[in-house]
Amino acid sequence: MNEKVLLITGASSDIGVKLIDEINKDYDYIIAHHNGDESNLKRLKEELKEKLILVAGDFRDENKTYEFIENIKKTGKIPTHIVHLPAGKYENIKFSKLTWDRFQNDINIAFRSLVIVLNAFLPLMAKNKFGKVVVMLTSCTTNIPPKYLSSYVSTKYALLGLVKALANEYADKGIRINGISPSMIETKFLENIPELIIKQNAMNSPTGSNLAVDDVIPMFEFLLSEKSNSITGQNIAITNGNIM
Repeated sequence: MNEKVLLITGASSDIGVKLIDEINKDYDYIIAHHNGDESNLKRLKEELKEKLILVAGDFRDENKTYEFIENIKKTGKIPTHIVHLPAGKYENIKFSKLTWDRFQNDINIAFRSLVIVLNAFLPLMAKNKFGKVVVMLTSCTTNIPPKYLSSYVSTKYALLGLVKALANEYADKGIRINGISPSMIETKFLENIPELIIKQNAMNSPTGSNLAVDDVIPMFEFLLSEKSNSITGQNIAITNGNIM
């Protein structure tokens, strides 16, 4: 294997930015996906220069998702490692208040985008007999989910199914595909959740707090490294002290 190239979808998120900051030294190039707003990535771009390649893509739109793939290919850098972070808005909404459009939007952003990305790059990884894929899931897939998150939870279960199916299909090709399921992380992703719910979740944790971004980065780093070569098809919970 020549170059190590990490593709991070949803790279402008708090987790994406921190991940790039922590592990950029391990890669020759990092391709960072963003949806128009690259402000969180500007500092890293100034620091890493040509090592960090910013590629825009609106995953709500199928054609623009395929354009995103083509723009990656134009860079000449083919991912050897992939981290998938995108998700629709995290909001508490009763099922009776949701329409199919909301489910479709969440599926497009998180699930369809990963299908398109992996369809483009897994065959290339298979030719090289190597690849690492890590997908952000949720503790909702390892325990009883909270109420009023049906669209979010359904989409994450679809992602889990894809992780399991592809891990088995590509296991003999040297490709390792895993999911990470953390409990609530205090990031801007929670901006539409009432503060009371966030505080109650922290109070119910054995640690008395919610997870921080720094609590989940080491697991991404581990699953992307050669130390995890014997692990695939797993949904790894980061529980903040809770027993699942």
